[in-house]
Amino acid sequence: MGKLTFVGLGLYDEKDISVKGLEAAGEADTVYLEFYTSNLAGCKIEDIESQLGKKVKILCREEVENEAVPINEAKDKKVVLLTAGDPMAATTHVDLRLRAEKEGIETKIIHSSSIFSAVPSQLGLQHYKFGRTVTLPFTRKEKDYPPSPYQNIKENKERGLHTLVLLDIDSKDERYMNVDEGIEALINLEKRLEQDVIKEDTLIAGLARVGSKNPEIRADYPDELRSHDFEGGLHSLVVFGDLHFMEIDSLITLANAPEDIKEEK
Repeated sequence: MGKLTFVGLGLYDEKDISVKGLEAAGEADTVYLEFYTSNLAGCKIEDIESQLGKKVKILCREEVENEAVPINEAKDKKVVLLTAGDPMAATTHVDLRLRAEKEGIETKIIHSSSIFSAVPSQLGLQHYKFGRTVTLPFTRKEKDYPPSPYQNIKENKERGLHTLVLLDIDSKDERYMNVDEGIEALINLEKRLEQDVIKEDTLIAGLARVGSKNPEIRADYPDELRSHDFEGGLHSLVVFGDLHFMEIDSLITLANAPEDIKEEK
């Protein structure tokens, strides 16, 4: 019987993988990689292959979710599936692991850094004060935009909780939603739903290239944040709930938040 090991690649480039992850990849008969749930902005496939010392086969969504290529291979071989971030942050990978276990295939997880823990750390926020994470998807028309991200942010704020807002990735067309597009989507949802969740004085954080040597991290009001150039890489947002005095100090010191947020507290 073979084995299927899920290995997290971390946040930014090929150097984020753990020693355990390198060892697992080195021992594997086949190494797969999927970048449609997330990816590494700071490297190319060739860089990952150089770090591992072996070839990597890239899988598309269809090959992972429908064809279950890693499971079929792992029936009699040692297989590693590389993913950005921490492997089990995506429900796709949880599903794949369950399917493998039900077929009698041994599975293992080798964890790595994740956007879910890195964002609070970068901003100096208390990890346990985050509510449900939301994702802003690309849509063809403004009217087609789903209201669920807005509603979940509203529910989090009512409970005093912060919201991590992940911005969509279109791996096929290599298109990545940026901070400006994300805030525009939230503003359009506010205009449509009118529940005072995203206002002119709503404090929001924008983050880019978390995990790199030069992450861009800034907390400000929507218009000011949209005018700031976050440059390339993967972007994300945080919409704040109630802020502890230490969180306020952290945002001013670490994310150039406006000083007047002290008065708002």
